[in-house]
Amino acid sequence: MPKGKRRVFSREFKLSAVKRMVAGESAAALSRELQVPSGHLRKWCMHFRRGGPEALRPACRPRKGFGALDLESAKDLATARKRVSELERKVGQQQVELDFFRQALRQVGGARQPSEGPGVRASTRSSRR
Repeated sequence: MPKGKRRVFSREFKLSAVKRMVAGESAAALSRELQVPSGHLRKWCMHFRRGGPEALRPACRPRKGFGALDLESAKDLATARKRVSELERKVGQQQVELDFFRQALRQVGGARQPSEGPGVRASTRSSRR
């Protein structure tokens, strides 16, 4: 077989190979007989155990229900996304507050008078007139 060409195996071919392996045939012997890498056979068996015959799809075709989110993990995902959006909102609020306080600190720092040296008034004026 020319290098670079992919062989596409039908579901029936894969299913018959998996049934023979489940029946007890050696993966190495089956691999030689069918001219299929033993890694493919093991992968097909794994897919068959997880999803049954429907999991043995031809190449480049998505597996129905195999690897998809179940209902519980979909709920967990929705809950997590909701929590993330709440936290992002909170971070945004904190950033606005932080910007406000930085600006206020700059204004207060600019309005203060120096308090160094003898005879200089205090940094802020006294409340007495």
